[in-house]
Amino acid sequence: MNITRRSLAVAGMGLLAGAAATRSALAQDSFLGVGEGLEDFWLASDAYIFGYPLVTMEMTRRVISNVADPVGTRAPMGQMIKMRQYPDASYRDVTAPNADTLYTSSFFDVGKEPWVLSIPDMKGRYFLMPMLDGWTTVFQVPGKRTTGTGAQTYAITGPGWKGTLPAGVKEYKSQTNIVWLLGRIYCMGTPEDYAAVHKLQDECKLVPLSAYGKAYTPAPGKVDPSVDMKTAVREQVNRMDAVSYFKLLCELMKANPPYEADKHQLAKFARIGIVPGQDFDESKLKADFLKRVPELSFDRIMLQFKINKAMKDENGFAYTTKGGIYGTDYLMRALITAIGLGCNRPQDAIYPVSQKDGEGHKYNGANKYVMRFPKGHLPPADGFWSLTMYDSGYFFVKNPIDRYSISAREDLKENADGSTDLYIQKDSPGKDKESNWLPAPEGEFILMLRMYWPQETDPSIINGTWTIPPVKKAGA
Repeated sequence: MNITRRSLAVAGMGLLAGAAATRSALAQDSFLGVGEGLEDFWLASDAYIFGYPLVTMEMTRRVISNVADPVGTRAPMGQMIKMRQYPDASYRDVTAPNADTLYTSSFFDVGKEPWVLSIPDMKGRYFLMPMLDGWTTVFQVPGKRTTGTGAQTYAITGPGWKGTLPAGVKEYKSQTNIVWLLGRIYCMGTPEDYAAVHKLQDECKLVPLSAYGKAYTPAPGKVDPSVDMKTAVREQVNRMDAVSYFKLLCELMKANPPYEADKHQLAKFARIGIVPGQDFDESKLKADFLKRVPELSFDRIMLQFKINKAMKDENGFAYTTKGGIYGTDYLMRALITAIGLGCNRPQDAIYPVSQKDGEGHKYNGANKYVMRFPKGHLPPADGFWSLTMYDSGYFFVKNPIDRYSISAREDLKENADGSTDLYIQKDSPGKDKESNWLPAPEGEFILMLRMYWPQETDPSIINGTWTIPPVKKAGA
């Protein structure tokens, strides 16, 4: 979707996110195409935004787990995906993937019994194993920052589970039956380091509690031929009509209950037929405006780049320190779902996104750009940092050197004054500068600066004592 065009199309909404006065004024605006029942329309829009993470997680789960055996970026429920190399430009399962770590992940269901995750001794290597519930909240995150790199074992339990765990197994409780383990192990990308990380991946184990400590062979997955395995998940979600969307949301909430803090919001949705634990009652929602709900609700989500108070804008880079745990900021939760599903807590990673250069102009491969870090001013991160190139849909860009991100592992060359320039352009800046080159596409693109385990003491992006330098047109 072209966010700029769509944003302009709904510019009349202004700061519509929750302002009653604005909603009242909009009752007169014919372009909404709503007519009578405007209040119900806003409720439906709020419900769409509220449910966007859960629906997206489910659609992601369906695609990723719809195979008989683990292969590439997919594996059946309860089985490990072990990415053996960085994703490439053909990858479409999750928006904004990274090219710095090897994913070691799995979707599993803790509704019937807990699952046990065993992590080997990582021998000092940076890693993290965040666990997301169905609402995309990172409810636990074992890793080098939080639990060290020694061997460790956890049991992930469901919302209603009560029982006794084996000695040495720590409980992590999920709010929902759906759990997404989205582990990341840092890798240098060389053949030698790939092999070292592959060994660690193979030593990671995930089994149901009933099989813990026993020989265990998972059953083959069941393939559902009706699942669309080609269309990007976000596009599949955004294509859903409102009735289908709300039916799925209500069905999912039966096994993946909302939080206690959501009660006030959910009480409003009962008026339009959305009640946790019950099927969607479409008779309570007028059909004449339902077709507008998905499109305009997604516009509201994407407008958060500009209007959400938790978003910061620094030299053309927008970011938040509120990822991973959202409370009742449903719009922020939906925004992160749309552009970076699987986002970590800020202490583990911050992801400044830039759609425009330091002068406020949209990036385009017809131009050449430079991002200059003054001496001693490279991103302060105790894990790692990288600058990643995406197309307008937040997917990798095909390029002649298969480089999707640039970081310190490229052996960056410094300038005479100790500063470091990153060259962001379509064509090579020359052999002598290729170590500092991030290839761009012909058309528009988006940049994301990843900072894993950002420093919490000065200089730090978390407390504002480190500033992201702007990206400028070459020669500016």
